[in-house]
Amino acid sequence: MAIAHYVKRELETIFVHRFSNDTMPLMNIFKNSTHYWIFFGAFTMYFLLHPLYTSPAWISEKMSYALTVFFLIFEFLNFQCHMVLKNLRRPGTTERGIPKGWGFGLVSCANYFWESLCWLTFAVQCHVLGGYFFLALSFFQMLDWALKKHNRYKKDFKDYPSPQSDGSVYYLILIINKMPGSRFRDIN
Repeated sequence: MAIAHYVKRELETIFVHRFSNDTMPLMNIFKNSTHYWIFFGAFTMYFLLHPLYTSPAWISEKMSYALTVFFLIFEFLNFQCHMVLKNLRRPGTTERGIPKGWGFGLVSCANYFWESLCWLTFAVQCHVLGGYFFLALSFFQMLDWALKKHNRYKKDFKDYPSPQSDGSVYYLILIINKMPGSRFRDIN
């Protein structure tokens, strides 16, 4: 699962993402390298690939397959969000639009939402403490980015859909918020 994620990520880096100093400052290279090489590689994969590692007893073979399928679905949804974001800006222009579809009607940063769910399924399936640590670090980093992006959308677009979540810890409450008859309608 991890290899599939990073192969997808590398291909997106080459063919999908448009980086600039604003979106990827030089310092982020060191931050990202630490995040992936130390927090994921050393704290998670070392223990997962250790010869003495055994899968959790409570994860049946069927559950393992189901978690893998969910992981792949979430990766696909994350990829679709990246394509939406790529196509928001026409090449050579600075105009931006409001992302729609593939979960953007539920949360402002659906790409972060789906990636969080990827790492959640990975952590549950592996059940390695480092996996949960990596999930928490990743989630809170993406939460920070999502809050900033949500606030920028609200500032830049007067017609920004509301109530739309900021991608916060209250993902599930905010998804319920969208359901007809929800008692949480006023949460934003």
